Amino acid sequence: MSPVQASPVLDTDSLWRVICEEARELRAGEPVLADFFQSHILDHENFGAALVHRITSLIACEALAADGIGDLCRLALDDDPHILCNASMDLQAHVERDAACDRHVVALLYFKGFQALQCQRIAHWLWGRDRCTMALLFHSQMVRRFTVDIHPGAVMGSGIMLDHATGLVIGETAVVGNNVSVLHSVTLGGSGAAAGDRHPKIASGVLIAAGAKILGNINVGEGAKVGAGSLVLESVPPHVTVAGVPAAVVGIPREISPALEMDQALGAKNGDALMNPKA
Repeated sequence: MSPVQASPVLDTDSLWRVICEEARELRAGEPVLADFFQSHILDHENFGAALVHRITSLIACEALAADGIGDLCRLALDDDPHILCNASMDLQAHVERDAACDRHVVALLYFKGFQALQCQRIAHWLWGRDRCTMALLFHSQMVRRFTVDIHPGAVMGSGIMLDHATGLVIGETAVVGNNVSVLHSVTLGGSGAAAGDRHPKIASGVLIAAGAKILGNINVGEGAKVGAGSLVLESVPPHVTVAGVPAAVVGIPREISPALEMDQALGAKNGDALMNPKA
């Protein structure tokens, strides 16, 4: 397996300078959108302020006006600096892994997978402080606006790329690790009507391809790859590829962290390798 590594993460100040430079470049090339780039990027002092403005502009509603959403977002960012750090790593993940994203500002302004995840991060902060009613309002607006359903209770790591994201469902007790890539129409769901801990746990470096359904309180091991359209009902060992309905081990990823490469090939089919996936 090739040792693919993520690039060093920019600090938020450096990231903000890059975003502003990108916005000025795009503004110069499309003067009709000058006011849009000004109000959403260039009028703000830092990445956090621009992120709050973008979230606010997307999910404001009759029940909660833009000012109220902005106040809650700023409170969350001030209370938990990890939210902004995670957002910066998510943004960089899009630039590094998505061939359609050549600028950080593009993901910030236009990519609903990134935007929905940042809304969920605020909702998760609210959920953890027993403000569940407000968290569910954020969640409801996120689902309406993006057709992306990530429960406020779900634990989301950093450096996550939700590619396309349409139809994505992640349940309340799901855990998604760092540097994971998830494509559209994926479900991390429960199995049965029982309450409690009932959703999948996804380790770092995992790639989950389009349309995969992973159901129940099961584990997907570090560096695993889940093929498109698969139905996963049992835990997946680290560093294997599973595919099919129901899913079975079909190969070994060529990469240590498939999420970083986004290569959806099934990988090696050597029988010895399948028996010893870490070899």
